[in-house]
Amino acid sequence: MKALLIGANGQLGSDLLKAFQAAGDTVVPVTHAELEVSSEEQVRGTIATHKPDLVLNTAAYHRVEECEKKPALAFQVNGTGVMNLAIACQESGAVLVQFSTDYVFGGYPKDTPYEETDRRAPLSVYGASKVLGEHLLAAYCDRYFLIRTCGLYGIAGSAGKGGNFVETMLKKAQAGEAIRVVDDQVLTPTYTGDLAEAVRRLLLTGRFGLYHLTSEGQCSWYEFTRYILERSGIKAQLTPVKTSEFFSAVKRPAYSVLSKAKFRGLGLSIPSWQDALPRYLEERKKKAAGSAPAVVR
Repeated sequence: MKALLIGANGQLGSDLLKAFQAAGDTVVPVTHAELEVSSEEQVRGTIATHKPDLVLNTAAYHRVEECEKKPALAFQVNGTGVMNLAIACQESGAVLVQFSTDYVFGGYPKDTPYEETDRRAPLSVYGASKVLGEHLLAAYCDRYFLIRTCGLYGIAGSAGKGGNFVETMLKKAQAGEAIRVVDDQVLTPTYTGDLAEAVRRLLLTGRFGLYHLTSEGQCSWYEFTRYILERSGIKAQLTPVKTSEFFSAVKRPAYSVLSKAKFRGLGLSIPSWQDALPRYLEERKKKAAGSAPAVVR
């Protein structure tokens, strides 16, 4: 298949590029500098030029703290941008793959994994903007995969966040800093290398619609940090704390684990977060030694 990959140099985009190219697909990588999804003209022009069978959109305004201060920009990118892609894909016949987030939940708390059919109730501007994108995708496009995920970390890091959670914890530990991490927010850390491969397997089913897709299992941010340090062989002063001890303009879900029953019902699987992290750390070492993953040229 021929895929147009938007946000190809980002954390998830880099691993999607690697996974699809390894499978023999033709991938046209596009970065934010080359395409602004909130521009209807640019979106139409890019899709008309490349004529893809599939459009993978990883572009998003995901700096959650900034979204609270710049809601118009959040809704423009995460809402209008998705609508532009949905309309262009509907007109061209391309399948659209859009990524969303666990932050669409939280307003109606649960302590069991969220199903695709659960009521969306975001607690933040970022979450609300992603909900808008979900509605607009379904309204303007018939053939789409909407994939909610959470807790992403990958080799390419996330430019907008200055790395990723794993890298942040490792840097703090190596610098000898005391580390305080919340133990009352439960989620599923997800390795983008595994996610990218699972996404491709899902697309091959041809079963369009909404899916939850993360690594298997769940943990708190504190438990994840403890595992990061353990698998890295680094000793650090790690202390569990409560969310209330940190000031933030963003309200985050206390529990945002996503059920993958629908995904598994297709006979598909994805590794656990415990299995994924050691492989990430190994890949990280290879990159540091000069054996980097695929990059956009």
